[in-house]
Amino acid sequence: MTSEVERSVREFIVEAFLFGEGGDDLAVGESLLDAGIIDSSGILELVSFVERTFGIEVQDAELVPANFDSIAAIAAFIEQRKRAVA
Repeated sequence: MTSEVERSVREFIVEAFLFGEGGDDLAVGESLLDAGIIDSSGILELVSFVERTFGIEVQDAELVPANFDSIAAIAAFIEQRKRAVA
């Protein structure tokens, strides 16, 4: 089952980095960096999206692959941060 957060993150990645194509082939656990979908500047764009969309301020120490390397990791990070604020 896909969460609303995962859907939102996937939509952003497909639109911003895949130009609206190929999103169906992108597995939630696939490494976005290893697949060449995003690079270091893409991470900054992704972080900006996360902060703007979910009202989360991402700290420098949180900019690690464990939090931003796949759709699943990004969604888990967002959901964890939202729970911490609630």
